Amino acid sequence: MRIDHPGLVLLGIAAVLALAAVLALVWDRRGRVLRPALIAVSVLVVAATAGLQLNRMTEAYPSWAALFGQGPRHPAQADDNLAAGGAGGGSPSAPTGSQLLTLVVAGPASGLRLPMYVYLPAGYASSPKTAYPVIEATHGYPGTAATWVRKLQVQRHLDGEISAGRMAPTVVLFPMQTPRALLDTECTNLVHGPQTDTYLTTDVPAYVRAHFHVRTDRAGWGLIGYSAGGFCTNNLLLRHPDRYVAGASLSGYASPGIAVGDGSENTYNNPAWRLQHLPQPSVSLFLAWADDDKTTRRDSLRLASLAHSPIRVTTATVAHGGHSHAVWQQMEAPAFDWLSAHLARPETP
Repeated sequence: MRIDHPGLVLLGIAAVLALAAVLALVWDRRGRVLRPALIAVSVLVVAATAGLQLNRMTEAYPSWAALFGQGPRHPAQADDNLAAGGAGGGSPSAPTGSQLLTLVVAGPASGLRLPMYVYLPAGYASSPKTAYPVIEATHGYPGTAATWVRKLQVQRHLDGEISAGRMAPTVVLFPMQTPRALLDTECTNLVHGPQTDTYLTTDVPAYVRAHFHVRTDRAGWGLIGYSAGGFCTNNLLLRHPDRYVAGASLSGYASPGIAVGDGSENTYNNPAWRLQHLPQPSVSLFLAWADDDKTTRRDSLRLASLAHSPIRVTTATVAHGGHSHAVWQQMEAPAFDWLSAHLARPETP
């Protein structure tokens, strides 16, 4: 049984209840001998069950092998084979014909080698001369790119928006942002650590332009992210306006919440600081949050108030849901539609 199987959590809960019943039965009879041991076992079972549920929510370790360092920590890491033309593992999803590929991108500039999902819209394979716009999607922490696929069901949402005509056919990338499940990079170049900013903004785009038929101009590239990935969108868009024209932040933050190592979490890697102290670039930014998510509500409103022309800001809210996958599922389709409206269209010479 996989480590992220819901049955394991139910089994853990059942074990906790059984141990509680046993404790109640023997508390007075053999308490002096059994009580300490049963309490210790109960605490361990409760901790293990909580850990299993947390892992299911964050998808930090998708398998037992990953937990013990004996296998890939992300399902896409198991597939490192690319066929000619950039096609990796994956198969068309009936009946739309879109594809979700799994591959690994080695970055010469960053030195990172990380897995990535690639969404190809229906008609991509039959239109080899069409250059498609591209969206890079960043995930939260703890979490992996698989959260977009499993929890947020992004392929279904993209298929629906494109087939309905609310979104142009677009190639969407879901890269990993860290080489270790519990190392939070916030998509920055950590001092003495992973150079994730370079990987996401230099290596990934270079790889995709070389292996897929996509637009190579800034007007055809955008960003989207949720939670910590929303911070990534805010930060990378302001840091690299020469590479991206628009970004959508879902429950994103105004600061990274980690120490980068050079103090830049308070300056150059801080979107609020950048908006206050540096010239504002000509980009478009979509900020969405739940009204009962106080932290991201405050941060998003702050960014919106600091931004001015030539930045164009759009805001959107949902009333309830807090900081959760349920909220991001509500937000993702409108956010992708908004991004598509701000990106250049597919181009056929």
